[in-house]
Amino acid sequence: MSDYTPISCSFYDELEALATKHQHCTLVYRTERDTPPITYQGVIADLFIKEKVEYLRLSDGFELRLDALLAVDNKELRNYC
Repeated sequence: MSDYTPISCSFYDELEALATKHQHCTLVYRTERDTPPITYQGVIADLFIKEKVEYLRLSDGFELRLDALLAVDNKELRNYC
């Protein structure tokens, strides 16, 4: 992916709440422009920063840049400021 674009703070708060509750969630993301969205399910185990890029890690070890997210549990990132 290209340069990192931070996500909205209020959406980040949603991710933190899911991680705190150890709640199973559905992620919809896209790692490449003009490709179909991918759906992945799991429990957010950690939110972290690596080389100035924010990531989430699921309990199964799956990691994703936060700017690749389109939605979590039907809450679309584009609807957050």
